[in-house]
Amino acid sequence: MKYDVVVVGTGPAGSRTAKIAADNGCSVLMIEKRQEIGVPVRCGEGVSKAGLKQIGIQPENSWIASDIKGARIYAPNGKHVLLSEEQAGGEVGYNIYRDIFDKSLAKQAGKSGVDIMLKSSVFDVIKESGKIKGVKVKSMGKNLEIKADVVAAADGFESQVGRWSGIDTSLKPNDVVPSLQYTMTNIDYTEYNDFYIGSVAPGGYAWVFPKENEANVGLGVQLSKIEERGDVKKYLDKFVEKKFPKGKIVRIVAGCVSACAPIEKTVGNGVLLVGDAARQIDPLTGGGILNALICGTIAGEVIGNAVGKQEFNETLKWYEKKWRDKLEDKLYRNWIAKEKATTLNDETFNKIIDTLSGYDFKKVSTIEILKGINQKHPELTRELEGLI
Repeated sequence: MKYDVVVVGTGPAGSRTAKIAADNGCSVLMIEKRQEIGVPVRCGEGVSKAGLKQIGIQPENSWIASDIKGARIYAPNGKHVLLSEEQAGGEVGYNIYRDIFDKSLAKQAGKSGVDIMLKSSVFDVIKESGKIKGVKVKSMGKNLEIKADVVAAADGFESQVGRWSGIDTSLKPNDVVPSLQYTMTNIDYTEYNDFYIGSVAPGGYAWVFPKENEANVGLGVQLSKIEERGDVKKYLDKFVEKKFPKGKIVRIVAGCVSACAPIEKTVGNGVLLVGDAARQIDPLTGGGILNALICGTIAGEVIGNAVGKQEFNETLKWYEKKWRDKLEDKLYRNWIAKEKATTLNDETFNKIIDTLSGYDFKKVSTIEILKGINQKHPELTRELEGLI
């Protein structure tokens, strides 16, 4: 078997990379280890409307669960700041059914000519003279070698393709956030995504993403702040008991989120990483759908150019430059903000939200937040100077 491109993983990053590469004239195979695309769901399921529009993805009623007006960020004392959808960032706009959303993206890739192989596990890469030339796959009980000029690793948080290719994607405990989420029914519906900061979820935050008849209620805790096995569940159960005592759990999903600074390298000779595999998740919010789609679009275009030129070393390096030009400054800034936020106590969070609740934001940014804090609580500026 031989393709121009093999994409490992069928999440938003993989399907978008595959579709755009196919649209640019490549023969593409997309490989998924599970038997169904989009399952199990491991996501808060929020995404920006404006971001989707910017990329050119048209909304579909089948995957839209709710239309969200904005976000509310709650301090430990219960006070909150209200942000409009435009101000709130990439995780606010639509709350979606992620499994249906992922299938829709995969169908779009299929319509562009991408072949899809399900229930097939990649267990190694093929190397020839230092270049990645394809992947080794176990599919339906058979071991296969699939040759390709380019391998795109979109295999998520646990990505092994990058590691096998010699790209370091390792994470420190401070940059790993184990998370647990309940989908719950029998709770009141709102038109806002809610975020709770402070000791409710040490080193992370709790969230409530409403849908029409249910909501995703979850939280993440920084790995370095976990003392005992099961702590994440204990924090979530305590939060649920307080906020939604009458709620009923209909689904449980668990996973880990990377919250690191941009990694040093996402391209090798014949291989590139995209989405969670490339650690392109926002380290402050943990949101990754929009970044995966943006970087998948860039990856597909660069791969198309590389295949057209039949040059797979220097040409692929343009992916590195283009995605970093687009996202790296924001990702690095938000990583610094995350690093500082994990050191703050509840009293400080209360003061910050007190400040933000009365501040007129033109656009939410780290600098705007610092200006607001300095106006009302200048004593915090020194403590937060690491965010500047």
